[in-house]
Amino acid sequence: MSSSVPNERVRNIGIIAHIDAGKTTVTERILYYTGITYKIGEVDAGTAVMDWMAQERERGITITAAATTTSWKDYAINIVDTPGHVDFTVEVERSLRVLDGGVVVFDAVAGVQSQSETVWRQADRYHIPRVGFINKMDRVGADFWNAVGMIRERLNARPLPVQIPIGAEDGFEGVIDLVEMTALSFTGDDEVTPQPIPDHLLEEAKKRRDGLLEGIAEVDDQMLISYVEHHEVTVAELKKAIRRATIAGLVNPILCGAALRNKGVPPLLDAVIDYLPSPFEVPAVHGMNPKTGETEAREPSEDEPFSALAFKVVADPYVGRLVYFRVYSGVAKQGQGLYNSTRGQRERLGRILRMHANRREDLDSISAGQIAATVGLKHTFTGDTLCDESKQIVLEAIKFPEPVISVAIEPKTKDDQERMGDCLTRLVEEDPTFKARYDKETGQTIISGMGELHLEIIVDRMMREFNVEAHVGRPEVAYKETIRQANKAEGRFVRQTGGRGQFGVVELEAEPLPPGSGFVFENKLIGGAIPKEYVPAVEQGVREALDTGVLAGYPVIDIKVALVDGSYHPVDSSEMAFKMAGSLGIQECMKKGKPVLLEPIMKVEAATPDEFFGDVLSDISSRRGQVVEVDHRGHLRVITAHIPLAETFGYATVLRSITQGRASYTMEFDHYQEVPASLADQVAGRMQGAVRR
Repeated sequence: MSSSVPNERVRNIGIIAHIDAGKTTVTERILYYTGITYKIGEVDAGTAVMDWMAQERERGITITAAATTTSWKDYAINIVDTPGHVDFTVEVERSLRVLDGGVVVFDAVAGVQSQSETVWRQADRYHIPRVGFINKMDRVGADFWNAVGMIRERLNARPLPVQIPIGAEDGFEGVIDLVEMTALSFTGDDEVTPQPIPDHLLEEAKKRRDGLLEGIAEVDDQMLISYVEHHEVTVAELKKAIRRATIAGLVNPILCGAALRNKGVPPLLDAVIDYLPSPFEVPAVHGMNPKTGETEAREPSEDEPFSALAFKVVADPYVGRLVYFRVYSGVAKQGQGLYNSTRGQRERLGRILRMHANRREDLDSISAGQIAATVGLKHTFTGDTLCDESKQIVLEAIKFPEPVISVAIEPKTKDDQERMGDCLTRLVEEDPTFKARYDKETGQTIISGMGELHLEIIVDRMMREFNVEAHVGRPEVAYKETIRQANKAEGRFVRQTGGRGQFGVVELEAEPLPPGSGFVFENKLIGGAIPKEYVPAVEQGVREALDTGVLAGYPVIDIKVALVDGSYHPVDSSEMAFKMAGSLGIQECMKKGKPVLLEPIMKVEAATPDEFFGDVLSDISSRRGQVVEVDHRGHLRVITAHIPLAETFGYATVLRSITQGRASYTMEFDHYQEVPASLADQVAGRMQGAVRR
């Protein structure tokens, strides 16, 4: 595809879904039908183009969001195939931030699953228009209308079937297109030619088309007039009305098929072009002017000043450090100087590459609405804004969840030690949900991530890509601390030695905040009790002290600290003295504030056949789990429960053994909750024992 395709003919879409709903298979079929690949890649055979990492091919899952560009009927489609596994939710989050539309894949048998809900909510947050594709219509137990009903109930969405299936399971032969009122049969070769609707299905098709018209009339004024006055609606009018309602986020067109059997993908591509927006049809992007602090907008136009958001950094083995970015406005040429307004750094745009999974094509320039990767940006990380230095703007960054699980890692040899530092720096750059730190007290490197699988993949990549051999400890839970009572304390750092001394005295107030609020610092000084220039030093001292709580040395969250008073010495006071005073003051506040230990609570959804329901339920309660709801889905019972992360290690093995391997589950972080008093003492004791060793 050349870069000469006009922007109204560009679609930036993401394929999103629950793990195993068939996202990568759908993407592989799209690449095949659009001529990018001549041979269909298979996930199960490890030949999927989009799953190009060794770990993805071995495990048959998607880990990184792979970007590719293809074309269909003179339209350019930028596709991002995202992971479904909750440990890699960051990949979905950052992809959705820069896309204009989404294809949400559902399993025709399971319908809406837990991770489908998570990705749907993520897409809601970014106001992304979506079409739904109900996949696996050929599987035993496939039920199109059940899946549509679940989308309506569980996602509070407005599904609008624009196709209905002809048959299901073994008898799935094709679909009826309710917009054009034709039948598409998938029983022959790749070419799908529209045919008249079979007589025995005509009545049903007319009834469903009336439902489609009624659904659009409810949300579209032009269609309402036609519907009330019984005008004949043309295919072009109906497509325009569905498009308007989809882009406005009022409806979600629903299609169906069986991607593995090559059924239903070309009509899905048509729907992407017909119903999802071009970059020019999405609202202007808003950001802050770093000089004035005021909000500014950038229209999706090539005439506007340049603005782009970096959404992914990858260490590519062939070309080096690749930064993926989405251009929102303006044009940039290869070799042009840009400004990273997030970090206040000048950058130069090196080679501009259009990516086809892990192949690449060079471009001379890139303009509004396009997605590309570039080599040569030294100071740009995920979530940074690139812009024109004379017209600066900082776009809203991407918010990432905090890691919930940690392991200690020790290099085997001195050579490994040297390589490990470089390797961890690069992996932290790539993945904002991965953290690495050195623990001075135990002398170990601690790596933290979103789950056991996440850390397993990281360690695997360290060995394969960076040749680092390391001993890995047992997974540890990332506990946190907070206070339960508001209080006041003084921090005094006064040292008198020969010559100039140190003098800093602060009075701090600390109070607990609602869960999920993080840390808030407020300056409540009245008059000149402390000179203004020392206030940032006090805040820095407080922040550093909150990294290690007073109970068991875990980071402190959900706390508000206010600087209310203090005193200084005209000669002996310094930033260092006030930083130490802030640190001592907050430690005192923590001791007085009834400190408590918090643990991450996971939302677990376990689907089990009826006969094992009791065993699965009792296992959940033995893990301090609380059942939130129990749902029937066909012959399965789906239990949603909240279980402390500390009790979930090895859950997969136990669940398999008590259900003869017939149950499945998904797990994601939900919230932090206070640890029961009896266990809090054990955790604190364990930490102190580790430090003494």
